[in-house]
Amino acid sequence: MKNSLLELHQQRGRLRERIASQRATLAQQLVPLQNASDAGQRIVSLVRGAVAYLKSHPLPVLLAVSALVLLKPRRALRWLGRGVALWRSWRALRAWVPSSLLGRWLR
Repeated sequence: MKNSLLELHQQRGRLRERIASQRATLAQQLVPLQNASDAGQRIVSLVRGAVAYLKSHPLPVLLAVSALVLLKPRRALRWLGRGVALWRSWRALRAWVPSSLLGRWLR
């Protein structure tokens, strides 16, 4: 009786070790899926934030739609490209020039 009970405890210990090893292997194998899921969650969060911003600030949406209607799509896209270029230039300038100098310049 004691031998069979001892064997059962040993078998249980081996099973627990095997389960722990399998869990560790599975955790390692799921890291890429977790990274992909995190990226997906960030995208969903970004889209939800953009939708919430647009709902709380309808004027920019109205202006963009009006520009498309009034300027025709091709000309509106040209102006959009110019605006993006201007915005990128401003960001580059802000990163390059010290903020103390920009603060005095913009006053």
